[in-house]
Amino acid sequence: METMQDIFGDVIYSYSRAQAIEDGALVDVSDLGREAGLKLRVAVTQPVWAEYISVPDGVIGQDERGRAWDIVWMLRTAIKAGNGGEEIRYSVLVRNDNRRPRMVDLKAICGPGDEGEPVITIMKPDED
Repeated sequence: METMQDIFGDVIYSYSRAQAIEDGALVDVSDLGREAGLKLRVAVTQPVWAEYISVPDGVIGQDERGRAWDIVWMLRTAIKAGNGGEEIRYSVLVRNDNRRPRMVDLKAICGPGDEGEPVITIMKPDED
């Protein structure tokens, strides 16, 4: 019986989740995920971190941990509401100025980690 490697040949290059975290393409928020009741490892993409977790200059009353908590907690809420599957779309309020927060859309994908274990990645809706 042929294996996938027999059909396609040797792997030329692979980019692991650990490498993506080390490079900053993903940011591990698993500790917050566990606090929120999620059992799987959780990471956010760099664009999510930059636009929705990192606090813009001059914005008062915000911190990264609180903003990350909101994103992870709302994911947990969406999961508990049964909006599940391999991909979950949900929204969270983010304040990037000193005015009113705005609703932003996110998606979370459950897929295989480096060892084939299930992991969650939170990203913007247009990211893969």
